[in-house]
Amino acid sequence: MLQFGNETNFNQQVALSQFLRNSCQWRSSDINVFMKRIYSAGGIVIKTNKDGPCILVTQHSGHKGWDFPKGHIESGESSQAAALREVEEETGVKAEIIEKVGETKYFYSEPSFAKASKGEEKVFKTVIFFLMKYASEGKATTAFEVSGMEWLPVEEVEEKLTFKDTKELWKNVRSKIERLKTND
Repeated sequence: MLQFGNETNFNQQVALSQFLRNSCQWRSSDINVFMKRIYSAGGIVIKTNKDGPCILVTQHSGHKGWDFPKGHIESGESSQAAALREVEEETGVKAEIIEKVGETKYFYSEPSFAKASKGEEKVFKTVIFFLMKYASEGKATTAFEVSGMEWLPVEEVEEKLTFKDTKELWKNVRSKIERLKTND
């Protein structure tokens, strides 16, 4: 992720990233054919305990935002396989996919060494999310990407999430979880 030489630059980058992700509307015409695109997948993992269902959320170690675990889809990998792999790598949780629940799309900037880019490259990212159920403990191999991890009751998830697009996705998923609870 982004690395900066001092705390001020880092805080400015986090603020800009959150502003762009939370408040900017994008149109398909905003994306040019030369723009870098990243495709990721992730999971909204449910674990049921004596008090009811809990949802796994993670805090990114770089920008400190709270989100659902996710990461890049490797070449030749399906979005489902990537989501399961990323959840385990980042959190040490093995899960099973219930269903695809949606995607988020947003722009962000990352450092670039191309002369014409003025040091930054605009990236368009698409993240495909799957609703998952907890299966067992696994092995977290990229835990350095995550500085915090919490299992939250359903009613506390939206408040913890940092980004507007993820909160909107969560609202739709929450209603699915409520329906799952009533069908048990």
